Amino acid sequence: MAYKIIVDSCTDLTDSMKKDGHFQLVPLTLQVDDKSIIDDDTFNQKEFLKIVAESPNSPKSSCPSPEAYMQHYGGDEDIYVVTLSANLSGSHNSAVLGRKLYLEEHPHKNIEIFNSCSASVGQTLIAIKIQEYAEAGKPFDEVIRLVKAFRDKLSTKFVLENLDTLRKSGRLTGIKALLTGVLNIKPVMGATPEGTICKLDQARGIQKALVLLASLIEQDVQKPEEKTLAISHCNNYDRAMFVKEEILKRVSFKDSFIVDTAGVSTMYACDGGIIVCY
Repeated sequence: MAYKIIVDSCTDLTDSMKKDGHFQLVPLTLQVDDKSIIDDDTFNQKEFLKIVAESPNSPKSSCPSPEAYMQHYGGDEDIYVVTLSANLSGSHNSAVLGRKLYLEEHPHKNIEIFNSCSASVGQTLIAIKIQEYAEAGKPFDEVIRLVKAFRDKLSTKFVLENLDTLRKSGRLTGIKALLTGVLNIKPVMGATPEGTICKLDQARGIQKALVLLASLIEQDVQKPEEKTLAISHCNNYDRAMFVKEEILKRVSFKDSFIVDTAGVSTMYACDGGIIVCY
């Protein structure tokens, strides 16, 4: 069966995914003061980081409308949608409402919305897994079952230079005050099974935090020989390579890749942030 994989723009796509017509992007909109930036293939990371650095205010994002998703639901293909965690954005709810409205007119259409319970490369890995099963000719319902099982075993961790945007946007609700600033404490953060953010540990200085990140992955990863290590970085490829090497000298993953953050991930990761999923 023909298929389409629709992702919101918090999904940090690989180059091959960007060229593959099976993948279609639904962009969020980023707002910095009076500037609105569409998070599509026109997004300029360095220019965005410059605008953010020069602004006294925290950037914001707005999710796509249900209509933006509905535009991609047409055609004869099975439709699979991957969104940013429903606990972090309204993107998932928009996709679900768009499906409800579309099915009122096309009740027999196959459309599945996956709440990634993650972000960035967590979404990327889910989208890749959907394609793997769809290309193998799995029936629609079986793809859904297998991908949900895959998603539930994913682990997302990240280390950021600062957590200001996450804090100001309310994404750190329930997390006790973090010691940062003059103490140079860098927390290692993670995603809960529900798709919220939690603190895992902390270290003094970014380099030690990244090594700690690798150590935490070594401790909790299961069956790495069957898993792909995905790393996303915000404007710091050397740092991403350092993290990759630190992890791979501890754990033998089946495969690995590094991507640069697109707009939404850039906004939250901030300059120098590293996100890992496996």
